[in-house]
Amino acid sequence: MTASGDVGRELEECLRELRLSGVRGCYADVARTAAQESWSHERFLLELLCNECDARRANRVERHLKESRLPLEKSLEAFEMGRLSVKLRRQVASLAEGAFVDRRENVLAFGNPGSGKTHLLCAIGQELIRQGRRVLYATCALLVQELLVAKRDLRLEQALKRLGRYEALIIDDLGYVQQDREEMEVLFTLLAHRYERGSVLITSNLPFSQWEVIFKDPMTTAAAIDRLVHHSVILELNLASYRVEAAKRSKRRGGEDGPSDERDAQGAVAPAGKAGVDKPGAKGPAGKR
Repeated sequence: MTASGDVGRELEECLRELRLSGVRGCYADVARTAAQESWSHERFLLELLCNECDARRANRVERHLKESRLPLEKSLEAFEMGRLSVKLRRQVASLAEGAFVDRRENVLAFGNPGSGKTHLLCAIGQELIRQGRRVLYATCALLVQELLVAKRDLRLEQALKRLGRYEALIIDDLGYVQQDREEMEVLFTLLAHRYERGSVLITSNLPFSQWEVIFKDPMTTAAAIDRLVHHSVILELNLASYRVEAAKRSKRRGGEDGPSDERDAQGAVAPAGKAGVDKPGAKGPAGKR
């Protein structure tokens, strides 16, 4: 008859070979509880497998958060939701539930620098990952450069397929850096490839009427807006810069007046309400609002 210690060693080896790390970490405790409470074999097995599923789910979320490139400090808990209107808070809560990804809808966030566009979309991205979805974050400038390299190496199609594995693609600061025609072409190719295949979440300081500086000609601009707006949710964050507001609060707490520094900080951003989205009809058909 096999000794108890031998059974334990064999069990450890089997669980390691089968890569059941969740079961391996809990089976001894669960076995004691099962014996004390007279569980059935089925109940004991179910408890072990539930622990394994929980461990795998947690590992998968951690792995996907790491590969997403998301700045993890930009979470919903860290965002000052009180700065948003009631309508915006409802929109954000709805987006965080993730159903828009199932519908292949896009999210377009417009607003002044420092209004929280990037923070909100990154926070929504983290919530999507915790629901089991794959998300990738990139600044527009960096993403375009990666696509240009793939195009030069005749790997653009493979690069687009790789990006297509992500259910949501966050493109930060569209239009922040001026792009030449070749850069615009690979960006448009990406947007056209994802149309009705996967969600795109975009932040931009530029309203639709100024997107021609991104896509260089009216026809391409209209086509890009048409694809993005057709199935979309638009967030208008016409707020003052939270960085300027934080600087003001810090100075008040420190008892400093510093008027010249404050004017310099304010001069670095557009006044609130000037970077809102305009009607997309001039450049493409209106989408879901």
